[in-house]
Amino acid sequence: MTEPDGRTVLVLTNQLDSTADMVVDRLNHRCVPVFRCDTAEFPMELTLTATLGEGWGGVLDNGHRTLDLAQVRSVYFRRPEEFRLPDSMSEAGRRFAAAQSRAGFVGVAVSLPCLWINHPARDLDANHKPSQLTVARRFGLEPPRSIITNDPDAARAFAAGIGAPVITKSLGAPVDTVVVDPDDLDDSVRLCAHLFQEWIDKDHEVRLTVVGDRFFAVEIHAGSDEARIDWRTDYQSLTYRATTVPGQVRRAVTAFMRQFGLVFGALDFIVTPSGQWRFLEVNPNGQWSWIEHRTGVPISHAIAELLQKGTTND
Repeated sequence: MTEPDGRTVLVLTNQLDSTADMVVDRLNHRCVPVFRCDTAEFPMELTLTATLGEGWGGVLDNGHRTLDLAQVRSVYFRRPEEFRLPDSMSEAGRRFAAAQSRAGFVGVAVSLPCLWINHPARDLDANHKPSQLTVARRFGLEPPRSIITNDPDAARAFAAGIGAPVITKSLGAPVDTVVVDPDDLDDSVRLCAHLFQEWIDKDHEVRLTVVGDRFFAVEIHAGSDEARIDWRTDYQSLTYRATTVPGQVRRAVTAFMRQFGLVFGALDFIVTPSGQWRFLEVNPNGQWSWIEHRTGVPISHAIAELLQKGTTND
C-alpha cells in the first residue's frame, strides 16, 4: 500500500452520492486526506482562487476547509450537479454565469496534473454510443448489428434483413430496451435518431467493471421475461455470480479503454448460449455499488487504491 504523503484526493460529486461515500470511507481507512465538494456549491458556497504560475495554484474554500490545488493527488469525478445560482438572476444572467463558472471552475480543475477517474473530457467522448460501437467492433468485441436512422423505411429494411427480432434502445438518457415489431415502425421514427439492433439470444449477461488494470466481472442471470429483455426493469428477479473474463475479451477491453482514455468503465455484455461475449455498451461513469453489495467484489477498494496511488502506473 502506498504510504500517505499528505496530498489530497478531490472528490467531485453531489452530497447524496452514496456510491462516492463508499470510496471516501475506504480512503479514510487508508488515512488519505479527502476534500469532497459539488460543482453545485460554486460560486455561492464554494470559493475558487487560482493563480497561473508553472500551472494553476491556489485554493478551494468551502467555508469550513480549504484545499491547496498544488496538493491534489487525484480526482474522483463522479456525479457533480449543475451550478446553483440565485433565483433572482435573469435567465440570460444565469446562462452567462453558468458558462463562466464551467469555464473557470471546471477549466482549472481539469488543468491539474493528476490522475482523474475519469477525466470529464474522456467521459464525454466515451458516452457517445456510436463511437463505442465503432471502437468495440474494431477491437473484436462483436457488438450487435446496428442501424441509427430517422427513416422508417430504412428501419423496416434493416429489420427485414436481420430476419430475427430487433430491439431499440436510447442513444442517450437511460431508457428501457424494447423489442420492436417491424410492423409498428411508422412515421414517428422521423422525429429523432433511433438506434435499432439485432436481438441476440443470451444465456446470461455480464457487467464488467474496470478500474485501471483490474477487472471485476459479474454474471447477471434474469429470472423474468422482462429482465431477459432488459435486466434493469426487474432487479428483484436477478441473481449474480462473479466470473472470469476470457483472455481475448480482456485484451480487447484493455485496448478499448485505452482508446477512450478511460481509467474506469462499467461495460455490459451478452454471453450467448455458446459462450460468446458480445459487447453492448460502456458507461464511463456507471453505477457499481449494487454489484459490490450483492457479490462482494472489491470495486470500492480498487478505486480508493488507485486514487491513493495517483497514477495507473505500477
